Amino acid sequence: MASPRQRIRDALTGLVDSADDGRWLVAFSGGVDSSVLLHELAAIAPGRVRAVHVCHGMHPDCVRWAEHCAAVCAGLDLVLERRDVQVPSGQGDSPEAAAREARYRALVTALQPGEQLVTAHHADDQAETFLLQALRGSGVAGLAAMPDGPTAGRPARPLLHVTRVDLLARARELGLTWIEDPSNHDDAVDRTYLRQRVWPPLAARWPAAATSLSRAAAGAAEARRLLDELAAVDLAGSARGEALDVEALRQLGADRQRNLLRYWLREIGLSCPDQRHLAQIRQQALHAAASRQPRVAWPGAELRRFGGRLFAFAPLPPVPASWQADWDGDRPLALPVGLGELRAEAPCPAPLRVQLRRGGERLRLPGRAHHASLGELCRQAGVPPWVRERLPLVFADERLVAVADWLVADPAELPDGAVLPPLRWAVRLPGWPPATL
Repeated sequence: MASPRQRIRDALTGLVDSADDGRWLVAFSGGVDSSVLLHELAAIAPGRVRAVHVCHGMHPDCVRWAEHCAAVCAGLDLVLERRDVQVPSGQGDSPEAAAREARYRALVTALQPGEQLVTAHHADDQAETFLLQALRGSGVAGLAAMPDGPTAGRPARPLLHVTRVDLLARARELGLTWIEDPSNHDDAVDRTYLRQRVWPPLAARWPAAATSLSRAAAGAAEARRLLDELAAVDLAGSARGEALDVEALRQLGADRQRNLLRYWLREIGLSCPDQRHLAQIRQQALHAAASRQPRVAWPGAELRRFGGRLFAFAPLPPVPASWQADWDGDRPLALPVGLGELRAEAPCPAPLRVQLRRGGERLRLPGRAHHASLGELCRQAGVPPWVRERLPLVFADERLVAVADWLVADPAELPDGAVLPPLRWAVRLPGWPPATL
């Protein structure tokens, strides 16, 4: 049976061999896990390792911990980069979650070109994550826990198959000293409660529990990859531009619908809905009458159906319907609520007013004898309702003469033979730009 040293060395050698000219940035907290990782990786890949320590100021000893990390790195002749972060509060997340997110952002920003971030997560961490996800009722994606990576934008975790017992044994063999964070004994935190209260009797009854649960997480990760491959096939047959075709989705079974929706939302960078919201999407967005335009919202995202397609995006801020501004086109006009700027390629010869849609607007297009309702023009071009209410409308002498950079009125609509210069509206909204009329 391999010794702890050999198991750790094998894991890290595999990491280094996977990138012959790779360079590594170790997330170094000063705890026992990252201390072993730093010492062993520095020995296996000399000259190719740096360390970064994040100090979030949430403990009175954090400065002393940073000094300890600096002394360790000096003894190994390694460069240590210290990152101080402020942990935001009052945003709905727990302090632990907010600190974890702030720490990760700091680690990523410390990376230099060509470096790969490496963390010391191990088999016990993986087992705890698996159990916590199971207790939360997570699906395969949650049970897959932490990828051993590296994956796109995520750190490498080469020690996920090494136990905490092995790391402690190796730390003692090396004669290391390390930091003990008191928060690791605060069982008000779910993970710490699991580690302090649940894990000891579990490991006493099943000594290989960490390895077995870590293996179960690896199985879930494999299942997730297979589900993603299936979802990618289904997405290729269901995608209509940035949206999903409702009828194509209806041809899939319920399981594949849910799998595709999760995959698609993840691919476009949105949070995945829970089972309740997924059920609402299937009931309302897929099976409501064609005339309906259902909306399903969950934290961080919303999904809407329009024109036989499903659109998903981050929640849009409310529209200030009374907003308006005078504009001569000489400078870009800043629009409200994240709608970017409206630009003219030359100053406008007539005084203009820009406002958002209020309803009832009419426009006469070039070569047409009669005015048409803007609402009808939007329907003809397939402009979604959430875009219509955000369109910057340009008026001259109380006449609608342009709709963003999409529609321009007949030149006769402008006073005194004035010519409206080309307009530019570079904004990203789901369902925009529309078809040409």
